[in-house]
Amino acid sequence: MDPKPFWKAKTLDQMNAAEWESLCDGCGRCCLNKLEDWDTGEIAWTNIACRLLDGHSCRCKDYDNRQATVPDCIGLTPDQVDTITWLPPTCGYRLVREGRDLYWWHPLVSGDPETVHQAGVSVRGRTVSEEGMLVDDFEDYLVEWPGEEA
Repeated sequence: MDPKPFWKAKTLDQMNAAEWESLCDGCGRCCLNKLEDWDTGEIAWTNIACRLLDGHSCRCKDYDNRQATVPDCIGLTPDQVDTITWLPPTCGYRLVREGRDLYWWHPLVSGDPETVHQAGVSVRGRTVSEEGMLVDDFEDYLVEWPGEEA
């Protein structure tokens, strides 16, 4: 009898650091700039990537130092998973918090970090860098990402 995988057996608070980090599917969507309507709280997604996002791997180029380099970078914690409204519906952290299972393409399920890209869920090849861009121009880069309707 196979034991339950850790993401089905533990809460986010119970996970060790390695388990927590492995819940990231590598889609890169949390590293995109978002616009929030101050009145409604509605989030509008852009395809404008943080200057530290590697557009091919969809991972941070300097993960350990990201918050020093990008002061508004949010270091996700278990408590924040409930309060951050812009986590994609496909996000492993969000799915586990909601008691749902990970998708087939999540690397923990598939065993392959490429499946998130093959499934078309990641931002690979679909972003522009924020470097040199004016915030006033962000509205010109609004997009819809897979799974938003989930």
